Amino acid sequence: MADIVPFPRAPRSTAPEPLWRHLLGDQLRRRRHDREETLTETADRAGVSPQYLSEVERGLKEPSSEMIAAIAGALDASLIELTSAVADELRTTAALASAAVSASRGAFALAA
Repeated sequence: MADIVPFPRAPRSTAPEPLWRHLLGDQLRRRRHDREETLTETADRAGVSPQYLSEVERGLKEPSSEMIAAIAGALDASLIELTSAVADELRTTAALASAAVSASRGAFALAA
């Protein structure tokens, strides 16, 4: 009887999925910069401290839905617009990671 030889497997992607709070922070910062506003200007309208907004933008805080809505409102964005933008980024990141894993596996074909 023949020996069973294990088929080599490509390593899975070791990069973890990005956290929601990091993508949210990036999106908020991008929108604030697009409006050419300072942290203080946006934070004042949102009713939060500039330090808190800075921590949210850097992904260090996990803001409540009320805080996200307040900051989104201060940036003239709806919660659905902001949430959709973050979800789109997450989809793009996941698709790129999936494509990278597929490319690293190469193509194998077995014939009987």
